[in-house]
Amino acid sequence: MLWINKYEWFCQEKINKNTRDGRECDRIKAVLLSSEGLSTALISQALRKSQFTITRYLDDYHRKKEKLKPDNGGSESFLSEEQAEHLIEHLEQYTYAHVHQIAAYISDKWNIKYTVSGLNKWLHQQGSSYKKLF
Repeated sequence: MLWINKYEWFCQEKINKNTRDGRECDRIKAVLLSSEGLSTALISQALRKSQFTITRYLDDYHRKKEKLKPDNGGSESFLSEEQAEHLIEHLEQYTYAHVHQIAAYISDKWNIKYTVSGLNKWLHQQGSSYKKLF
């Protein structure tokens, strides 16, 4: 069982109500339910997560209080800096109607495979959108 004071409990309740990330909500709920005396078995059943996952959530919270958000920040870009600069220059000169066409260009040019969603995320990180190209 994890013990948290009333102030922490109140703060976590407030964050839980205001957050839109379901994974963060599950972590907060696990901490709150544990502080209310529920076992990891009951918490895992209530949240439809494995006991191992619930134990990991509680251990993460116990070690680092701010560890309620998942750590998945993504992976490194498949493109080198030089390739990225070349691609941006290319996209400034040529207009593509669909992201899969850009993915095909990258595949032909450098033999690097991007999924449409992965390339779309990369383009957004570079400051591009469907309304505003580079």
